[in-house]
Amino acid sequence: MGQSFYVYNNGDLRRKDNTLQFTSAEGEKKDIPIERIDDIYVMSEMTFNTTFLNYISQYGIPIHFFNYYNFYTGSFYPKEKLLAGQLLVKQVEHYTDHGKRIVLARKFIEAAADNIYRNLRYYNGRSKDVSAYMSAVDDLRKKIPVSQSVEELMGIEGNIRKQYYAAWNVIVDQEIHFEKRVMHPPDNMINSLISYVNSMIYTKVLSEIYHTQLNPTISYLHEPGARRFSLCLDLSEVFKPLIGDRLIFSLLNRKQITEDSFTKELNFLHLKREASATITRELEERLKKTIMHRELGRQVSYQYLMRLEAYKLIKHLIGEKEYEGFKIWW
Repeated sequence: MGQSFYVYNNGDLRRKDNTLQFTSAEGEKKDIPIERIDDIYVMSEMTFNTTFLNYISQYGIPIHFFNYYNFYTGSFYPKEKLLAGQLLVKQVEHYTDHGKRIVLARKFIEAAADNIYRNLRYYNGRSKDVSAYMSAVDDLRKKIPVSQSVEELMGIEGNIRKQYYAAWNVIVDQEIHFEKRVMHPPDNMINSLISYVNSMIYTKVLSEIYHTQLNPTISYLHEPGARRFSLCLDLSEVFKPLIGDRLIFSLLNRKQITEDSFTKELNFLHLKREASATITRELEERLKKTIMHRELGRQVSYQYLMRLEAYKLIKHLIGEKEYEGFKIWW
């Protein structure tokens, strides 16, 4: 696997012979070997032309765009090279058939809830008394297997996260006064941090789905809709506790991110550029970490776990093996 290329400075991206070249607004040039890139993150004002887009499309490189406030605005998704008609039919079938859809929706929430519980248990064993929240989450997740609709599932998931987020005031070694999740726009430091990290997880999942035969617009837990790759939202639920939340806890408890990392606007906070770069650097390091995969019997990176999750979903859709969401066991 290659690496993600982040652009924080304003400038110009273009094709240069058989590679890419970034030219900053000050005129500094940097060549970027295209063979080493998995995806590109544009965190600034950037200009490029169709020659550049056509070239990166040949290599299957998505581009993810974030605005001045570090809000995710969208992705350039090259034409799919691996889409298979039969699998697409199966994807649609598992969405339109309520029985098949609810099975998958439950699996996503079960894995997310289990990973949330593991996070709480981890900190409870490290002098952070979150036992009451653990009990509440445990009671709620018992309702998942008997849920009969996606709406009911989403309600259970919302209540689980309410308990989970309340525990953050105990887990985090800063005065955060975190009461509830607010997204549009994020109204405090924690909400701003969660929104940014979750959008990064979403784009990472999208980049991995691109390398499979799945269509990212057909989903089972989240309702498919215009202007979003909703299957990424489904799979992200599994990885937000494992990768995103654990990253946030680490950044806050090591004081790498504090209130000084944000700029306050009229009714919301947004990350300063230096803080955003710190988060992406730490995220990339975390995604490179490996674990011994129980089934494969070899070391697998956190990032590759996302692609394996997509492969497991494919096996479920074609009737080869029932899908089980990735669950933390350590």
